[in-house]
Amino acid sequence: MSTPLVALYTIVRKEIIRIFRIWSQTLLPPAITQILYFLIFGAFIGSQLSNIGGVSYIAFIVPGLVMMAIITNSFQNVVSSFFQAKFMKSIEELLIAPTPNWVILLGFVLGGMIRGLLVGLIVSIICLIFVQPIQINNIFIILLFATLTALLFSLGGFFNSLFAKSFDDISIIPTFVLTPLTYLGGVFYSIESLPPVWQVVSKFNPIVYMVDGFRQGFYGRGDFNIWLNFGIVGSLCLVMIGVNFYLLNTGRGLRQ
Repeated sequence: MSTPLVALYTIVRKEIIRIFRIWSQTLLPPAITQILYFLIFGAFIGSQLSNIGGVSYIAFIVPGLVMMAIITNSFQNVVSSFFQAKFMKSIEELLIAPTPNWVILLGFVLGGMIRGLLVGLIVSIICLIFVQPIQINNIFIILLFATLTALLFSLGGFFNSLFAKSFDDISIIPTFVLTPLTYLGGVFYSIESLPPVWQVVSKFNPIVYMVDGFRQGFYGRGDFNIWLNFGIVGSLCLVMIGVNFYLLNTGRGLRQ
């Protein structure tokens, strides 16, 4: 096995071990949170609401809640893990070793994706308690948007960690950017149900297209064209890959 592949394997293995070693922080809290969402918004509030597009409200929010879990955990895993490596100075060992920058980026991003998708799977299993059976229209679309979303927000976590100078800095974007965008991203409602002005505003929220594309994989219909959703999410992934790779190559946030 070549040196870059050994380095990549080592980084990813370390991330996976970390996820399971502190499972009470990485896997358990998201599961409990989603159960509360299902109870409050699905069972209690949802029972008082009419169907949306021929789908019961609790079934309608399933894709959104799974996507919310993927977004949050993909981002949090990378931003916390990479910043901790910076804080403990262990990242310097990677920088002076013959490890290409693409290996460093890919290793941490894969770790974030694994946690995000794993938590998404756990939430999907929890869904079976509240919604039976779960309708699946196209499993390929479901896996595609889940993977792209995990990739995008893992890259976002890496970007955040590069510029973070304290542990407080790694909570700014999740608190003031991700949380508002997620709650306003069509998780709990259809964009078509909004007034015209807010429909226009929602189109500038990238999470809308991720949730909508993911939901189409379950129910075969959504608020936007599936290719538009894919094009926007895929383009954002490419942009974030380029930005993070450029920052790594120039040493921004690492060699200052």
